[in-house]
Amino acid sequence: MEIRRRWVALLTVLTVVAAVYLLFFSSMLGVQDVAVTGSRTVSADQIRTVAAVPADKPMLRLSTDEIRDRVAAMPGIATVEVSRSWPNTVEITVTERTAIAFFDSGPGGDGVHLVDGGGVVFKTVPSRPPGLPELKLPKVSADDPVTRAVTAVLGVIPEQLLKQVTTATAKTPASVEFTLASGKIVRWGTPEQTDRKAKVLAALLTQDGKVYDVAAPELPTITS
Repeated sequence: MEIRRRWVALLTVLTVVAAVYLLFFSSMLGVQDVAVTGSRTVSADQIRTVAAVPADKPMLRLSTDEIRDRVAAMPGIATVEVSRSWPNTVEITVTERTAIAFFDSGPGGDGVHLVDGGGVVFKTVPSRPPGLPELKLPKVSADDPVTRAVTAVLGVIPEQLLKQVTTATAKTPASVEFTLASGKIVRWGTPEQTDRKAKVLAALLTQDGKVYDVAAPELPTITS
């Protein structure tokens, strides 16, 4: 009986050692594939390159946080999730940034810069993209409260209205205004009360005028 107990104990130890080796040191449960989903304009190969997931490294020894941080640093990526899919796959799910406006770097500049809804400048293109309003601001940065206010407004106004906006500007976070394709100017104010402002503006735009102020939607005004 004593011998049997010793054999059982030995087998238990060997099993634990084998399991530890298999999980933490063997390539049998190592990385063999990196699956990327959610990419559209940023290629999956670019993401894999930046992720730099070591081939054959045991899955449990991977730092998914480090992989996530590397991919999140890519200019066109908004969010990243990294997970293990056993036995051998690392899954990277991304959400790309979506341009909501642009600004021109001016004469001698390097092109037109795309900006997302959080005010992040994430891509430069050679020419003005169709369908996007232009930001007319002294400074465009995600750290700038005025930039964030303007892009926040552009991100919440109805799509039908957004399609008409050609330029957007503001001097303070509470003084957002934009110009429509018709040449009419809309003083929108803050990103709050979007639905009410949109309804009031729709009614005002049926009347002649040059400047339509819905910053205080309960007291809208039209001036010529």
